Amino acid sequence: MEIARAPRGRRRKDLNSTKSPGTGVGDAAGPVENLGQSAVDAATAEQIERAAQLLHAGALIAFPTETVYGLGADARNADAVRRIFAAKGRPAEHPVIVHLASADLMPRWAREIDASAQALARAFWPGPLTLILPRAATVLDVVTGGQDSVGLRVPGHPVAQALLARLLDLGGDGIAAPSANRFGRISATNARHVAEEFGDAVAMVLDGGSSRHGIESTIVDLTSGEPALLRPGAITVEALGRVLGAAPRLPSSQSPRASGTLASHYAPQAAARLIAPHELIHALATLTKPVARIAVLARSVAKPTKFSGSWIDAPRESAAYAQELYANLRTLDTRGADEIWIETPPDGPDWVAVNDRLRRATHRQL
Repeated sequence: MEIARAPRGRRRKDLNSTKSPGTGVGDAAGPVENLGQSAVDAATAEQIERAAQLLHAGALIAFPTETVYGLGADARNADAVRRIFAAKGRPAEHPVIVHLASADLMPRWAREIDASAQALARAFWPGPLTLILPRAATVLDVVTGGQDSVGLRVPGHPVAQALLARLLDLGGDGIAAPSANRFGRISATNARHVAEEFGDAVAMVLDGGSSRHGIESTIVDLTSGEPALLRPGAITVEALGRVLGAAPRLPSSQSPRASGTLASHYAPQAAARLIAPHELIHALATLTKPVARIAVLARSVAKPTKFSGSWIDAPRESAAYAQELYANLRTLDTRGADEIWIETPPDGPDWVAVNDRLRRATHRQL
């Protein structure tokens, strides 16, 4: 079985291309020479087997999911999981999500699985939903950040599913995997992002094309008896409410720590700020500094004729905007601008997750 086919003869210059990648598994890039970057391999059955073997041996590998790329280690191997924290520069108290081959494995990781957890798993797994549950006694502290809870997800990407299934055959029942980027920075949504970011700190990068959703999973806390939304994502509050019978509440000071919920996160290196459409039009019209030092991520505002800085027109529809968001921010961040100006997207239920990510990405400038 071949999960993805690689084109032949990819050159080094492709690693620096800013052309938008495709979204299908078949768009995966072929193997490239390791030129100070992580080795990138198309997600064929042979390479998935190799990745599973590397995980089983304690190595770090990066792999695609439908949300973003994950930086994975065998979740039962404490030393391997610690390597994730070292590679990312991630604080030890921040938990990582455990990815499972199927919902049938939940009892190995959670000591309590209530009716709400079962209903959400049936409705949305495999898919972009993480459930926070009371941890089983055997779960490593390094995975949970020392908390009494664990985050679990069954990803829907076919490469992730194949990798998890093969690791299970080898005796491993979960992959601990936060997003494959340096801590606090922009998440990776294609293999090139991962290779550029981690160098040879990662044994292997499985290329499964661009992530379909482009933003991290929805996180629901189920440890208190009343579901709480810790992080919005592609699974909306409305969709959760239809399954649960009521919308999940907001998190409280007693809620567990969870991935991607710090005030400042997903941030580019350049200063970034959100600007309402009418304010963006005015700011562009009154620029006094050299415009090449400003980069713009627009949605409805038209590029002024005299503007010579970097400019990206983002999709107007929320799902497409989310899918391209991190790739667009990464592209603008490579252009040497002093600031990235981001046109504020609309409000509304379809934009909750996007606006959450943008608020955190621009938090340093608020």
